[in-house]
Amino acid sequence: MAAGVDWLLDAIPSGVTLCDGAGVHDVPVAEWVVMTMLAAYHNLPMYIDAQRGRRWHRGGIDAGGDDLEGTTALIVGYGSIGRAVEARLTPFGVKLLRVARRQREGVHPLSELAALLPEADVVVILLPLTAQTRRLVDARFLSAMRPGALLVNPARGAIVDTEALTGAVVAGRLRAALDVTDPEPLPDGHPLWSAPGVLITPHVAGSVRKLLDRAWRLIADQVRRYQTGAPLRNVVADGY
Repeated sequence: MAAGVDWLLDAIPSGVTLCDGAGVHDVPVAEWVVMTMLAAYHNLPMYIDAQRGRRWHRGGIDAGGDDLEGTTALIVGYGSIGRAVEARLTPFGVKLLRVARRQREGVHPLSELAALLPEADVVVILLPLTAQTRRLVDARFLSAMRPGALLVNPARGAIVDTEALTGAVVAGRLRAALDVTDPEPLPDGHPLWSAPGVLITPHVAGSVRKLLDRAWRLIADQVRRYQTGAPLRNVVADGY
C-alpha cells in the first residue's frame, strides 16, 4: 500500500517484481498539502494555541496571515500526487512550477531546481527517497529559498537535512510543514517541536478511512492483470 518502497528494496530477492501503491495516497496527501499551506498562511497554529489558553487573541492584521492567491508553489516530484496537488491548488489562484526527474512539457528537470527555488513561496517535496534524493534539501537548498518561504514535506524525512532545516526555522528565515522527519519520530526536546512557523504531523498525511478501499481495489486489479498476463501497474524501477 506504500507509495514509497525505499524500506523494502533490500528485502526483495533478485528476479521478484515489486509494485508500489502509487495512486492510493494521491487524494489524502494532496489534501494534507493544501491543508498545511492554508494553516501556515492563515496562522492557524497561533489561533489553536490561543484557544487552548482561552485567549481571544486576534494579533492584528499582520498576524492574521495571508491568502494563497497569487503565490507560487514549486512541486518537486511531479508524479500522481504532484498532479493531485496541482489540481487542488489551481482553484486557489496559485501559480505552479513543476520539477521531476524526467523533463517534459511544463515540467523542469531536477538540474534546474536550484534556479527555481528563489521564485517559490512554497516548496512541496514529493520525491521518493533514493541515493540521489537523500539530503537533497540541504543548507544550500534552503538558503536558495525565499525568506519566509514554506517548505512542505509529506514524502520522506531523510530527503531533508534536519539540522539545516532546524537552523533555518529557528532563525525565522523559513517555515515548514512536516509529515515526516529524520529521525522519525523526533526525539523529545528536539528544537523542531517548538520552532516558530513549524507544523508537524506524525506521518499521517495518507492515513484516511478510504485508504483501504483504494488499496484493495488496486490489489484486485493487480491480481486480475497477473492472472491474464496483462502488464502490472506501478512496477518499481530504479528504486521507485
